[in-house]
Amino acid sequence: MAIATDRPIQQSFDGFLALYGDDNRYELIDGEVFDLEPTGKHEEVAAFITAKACIQIDKASLPWFVLQRGLLRPSNIGATAFRPDVAVIDRTELVNELLWSEQSIITRGDSIKFVAEVVSSNWQNDYARKVEDYAALGIPEYWIADYAGLGGIRHIGKPKQPTLSICTLVDGEYEIQLFQGSQTVVSATFPEFSLTAKQILRIENCS
Repeated sequence: MAIATDRPIQQSFDGFLALYGDDNRYELIDGEVFDLEPTGKHEEVAAFITAKACIQIDKASLPWFVLQRGLLRPSNIGATAFRPDVAVIDRTELVNELLWSEQSIITRGDSIKFVAEVVSSNWQNDYARKVEDYAALGIPEYWIADYAGLGGIRHIGKPKQPTLSICTLVDGEYEIQLFQGSQTVVSATFPEFSLTAKQILRIENCS
């Protein structure tokens, strides 16, 4: 993830929406516009998580869906509009979303059951800023899918390697569990998942 430099960096939310609202490459954090740099591998990981989540939602007949093109604009955070790689929305909560009928914008954490971010070059946002803000919003589960092992050692350990961090909300804060290689993931939102970290991160020849 890098700051977009081809257009003005400092933006209000309305200014960002006018310039980037229909472009999935960009999100806004405290007035700074970030290019999400969606590489082919990045999209492959996001698509895999989306597909598996959809299977579980359908299997359990849950009133949820995966948001395809949308923004998360926390009402209590200034000029910020996150664009999660995967966001599972609770359809029953949309009656409380004032912008939803006209725009694909979510403002309340209660509307989101699960979110995943696939790590790009600016990994600090995924491991620090979003951990804090997603917890404050009350999102029950947040995945950080670091397929290239870009995160800092304090986040993914040493030696650095592809890691799936699963953040589960407990008493208002995230408890974080790391999954690597052939370890089977444990998800509170999707307990029927029978997937390893390397499957989710699309890692070939991973022991």
